[in-house]
Amino acid sequence: MSMVLLVTEERADRPMPTVTVAEIPAVVRECVALGIRSMKLFAESAERDATGETSLASDSLMARAIQACKDTEPSLAVMTETCLCSYTIDGVCYFTDRHGQPDVPSTVKATAAQALAHAEAGADIVGPASMVLGTVGAVRSVLDETGHEGVSVMPHVIFWSSLYDGFRLTMGATPKAGLNREFQINSGRADQFVDTALQMEAAGADMILLEPAQFTADVLTTLRGVTRAPLFPLSVSGEYTALTSVDSATGQRDVRLLVELFTMLKRAGASASVTYAALDIARQISQPQ
Repeated sequence: MSMVLLVTEERADRPMPTVTVAEIPAVVRECVALGIRSMKLFAESAERDATGETSLASDSLMARAIQACKDTEPSLAVMTETCLCSYTIDGVCYFTDRHGQPDVPSTVKATAAQALAHAEAGADIVGPASMVLGTVGAVRSVLDETGHEGVSVMPHVIFWSSLYDGFRLTMGATPKAGLNREFQINSGRADQFVDTALQMEAAGADMILLEPAQFTADVLTTLRGVTRAPLFPLSVSGEYTALTSVDSATGQRDVRLLVELFTMLKRAGASASVTYAALDIARQISQPQ
């Protein structure tokens, strides 16, 4: 399993649990002690503009989060989200032109620049997440051209779902125009999901992140039969809140349903699952029965 962390500048009371950079070392140490060897980072920006420039700064929240992970445990595999929704004023995953239409060339360029910034901060795996075709190839090219050939590219392939609401509210990534599905895949189009994943692999992806985890079993099985690339279902915020609960007496989170989900996904061909509950699951597994 891989652990998901939502990183904010300050302590935050939001729908999903968050951590600050100062809190990351303690989380990393416990994860490593319990056998979790990789972490997926999402970072919110308090400063937003039309260009997403803050995401490229060497001292951005994402950069500092990556560095906190690697300084604490250099062997930890740090994965990032490479997207614009937490940096732009309108909360969408791509830039728009003066007509309000997706500006694909600008989005591709910015995504590649973000990936380079993450690699320079120490990320091991970068994750283009906008679903804009062209971003994967651009990211792979800029990494190779700048001496980061060893950094892997793991794009997100996403079915549109309301299961993302908790994440969007927590990270300020709710499109101001309302529901926005511009590049995400309709849940009835399994063929499009598989084709998109294979196009991304052909463009240079080393592995694929599939979302939301519980709705990808069929496409996961299909992909497992046609690619050798590692496949990682991401259990998103709505799954975490719907499939787990906290015991008020003990404070422990009941993760049994998620464990059953991840077991099924492993049978379907998942290399591993990525989840907010990785630490909760690891804690319970480590307890004497």
